[in-house]
Amino acid sequence: MRGTLPRMSRVDPSEVEFTAIRAQGAGGQNVNKVSNAVHLRFAVHASSLPEAIKQRLLALSDHRITTEGVVVIKAQTSRSLEQNKAEALERLQALVDSVATLPKARKPTKPTFGSKQRRLEGKATRAQVKQQRGRVRGLD
Repeated sequence: MRGTLPRMSRVDPSEVEFTAIRAQGAGGQNVNKVSNAVHLRFAVHASSLPEAIKQRLLALSDHRITTEGVVVIKAQTSRSLEQNKAEALERLQALVDSVATLPKARKPTKPTFGSKQRRLEGKATRAQVKQQRGRVRGLD
């Protein structure tokens, strides 16, 4: 059954820690003077998210989640500190939303009669080809 976990999966901004850092890459002299990039740190264990979402979040094999259960996101696309903070929060919320949706349960199915017949015909054809390989007998 596909569905969502409890709706209280919004990230509380007060549980998020921001650190202003200097951005990497090109940007002229401004990049060397101003700390506009943002490191967002979000401790999953200490958050107010529902327990089911915490477990699914920690089970992810995502490079942004440390072994201590802290999500670290770096945002540096904008020259504005506030825009980078907003982008980092959006990316964190997208990560939480991705685990809030339960995967669709798989229904086991059986192969159809036609697919079984086609498979057996293919096997018989292949067996005949292989049997015809080798020495020709009776021409002594």
